[in-house]
Amino acid sequence: MGGAVAVGVSAGVIAAEAAGWWPNLALLAACGVVGGVGWAVTRRPAGRHAVLTVVAIAAVCQVPGLLSAPITSTDAYRYVWDGRVQLSGSSPYSHVPLADELAQLRDPVLFPGLSPTDRSGVTGPPRVPHDPAAVAALSADDPRTKINRPRVPTIYPPVAQAYFAAVALLTPWSAGTLGLQVAAAALAVALTALLALELKRRNRDPRWALLWGWSPIVALEAGSAAHVDVLAALIIIAAAVLATRRRPILAGILLGAAAATKLLPLLLLPAFTALKQRDLRTPVVAIGTFIASYLPHLLAAGTLVIGFLPGYLTQEGFDDGSSRSAILALLLPPEARQLAAGLLAVTLAVLALHRHGREPIAVTCCWLYGAALLITTPTYPWYGLPLIALAVLAGRFEWLVVPVAAYLAYASFGHDQRQGLIYAAALVIVVITITLRHQRATPARFDELIEARQH
Repeated sequence: MGGAVAVGVSAGVIAAEAAGWWPNLALLAACGVVGGVGWAVTRRPAGRHAVLTVVAIAAVCQVPGLLSAPITSTDAYRYVWDGRVQLSGSSPYSHVPLADELAQLRDPVLFPGLSPTDRSGVTGPPRVPHDPAAVAALSADDPRTKINRPRVPTIYPPVAQAYFAAVALLTPWSAGTLGLQVAAAALAVALTALLALELKRRNRDPRWALLWGWSPIVALEAGSAAHVDVLAALIIIAAAVLATRRRPILAGILLGAAAATKLLPLLLLPAFTALKQRDLRTPVVAIGTFIASYLPHLLAAGTLVIGFLPGYLTQEGFDDGSSRSAILALLLPPEARQLAAGLLAVTLAVLALHRHGREPIAVTCCWLYGAALLITTPTYPWYGLPLIALAVLAGRFEWLVVPVAAYLAYASFGHDQRQGLIYAAALVIVVITITLRHQRATPARFDELIEARQH
């Protein structure tokens, strides 16, 4: 029964979003999560088939998203293009989608208004200006193609590029984004299995993995939108699992690979850094893996390997804090937000280093990642996919409100104050929950200490 509800809610969320019913999206997602959890934790104890049941229905939950083109964004079209460009022997860092040099790679799916014989007038290596107005003009969409920002090079790191190329190798051009959608759905199901098995190994109910596998958010951003964040989430969880099992080298390789998929996992380095034990193998290997992943592209594209990253940071307001940190924006002017955000980030990193060994790595990763999202308040809700997985592994379910808040903020794009209030509400929920947990834990620890002294 619970599985049928989860599948139905996932399908309903995707249908609602496709119809433009943004206000209902977060509500449906929350209802789906709450309903699934209620079924999972209130019925009979988990049986031997619990893992298989959770994984099987997680696979079915991904099906509705595969029945239509991506809904929440057009990123998947860029993924398809980047993979195709690599297979042609060119670099997506050296050419922009509208470049006439790559006209032979156009097809009606990606370029409905531009054939291989048409000229776009765009030639030569990409140049990204630093002026915000110029960046905004250059990164505007073009009606001749479904690829977003078709006049600028890619922003995606090397491991993501390898993933795009692998999927493109197996996907016919006529299938468009379907290959990537299927791949993302498969990754989401694989992560469900990993979470369920790891929870079972830790003597926790594996059905908690349904918070990831049955979540309408995951169905919407994996099988539907095919966001590469689902790959980053899988690699991050694998790294955390290996670190827990005392495999620091392998954990470092995976953490570096996660950062080379989506740059945000770099923020998790403090959680894997054991300063007190003088064991820096994991962060050193992670940084080395990240740098090494860029070397082939550096040889092929030179300094162009940074792609559109500087322009993206400018356009998204990270350089001056003008359109970032919506919570801080409720209190501080733009010029002060950047400083405040930086100080908060440094404080959190120091706290993570200090707490290494005092709490599970998954817990540290969870609050580090969640806090980073609350500080920067991105308007792209799929950035929260790794946080959902980390919250499940760590058992810190209060952080699930952050991805839900991201959808409401996404629907409120252009209303900065409203976005700030939405994220602030999520922050309040997180802080209250953590405080209550700490208050419950403190008496128990005190009693344990007294008992130990008596003996």
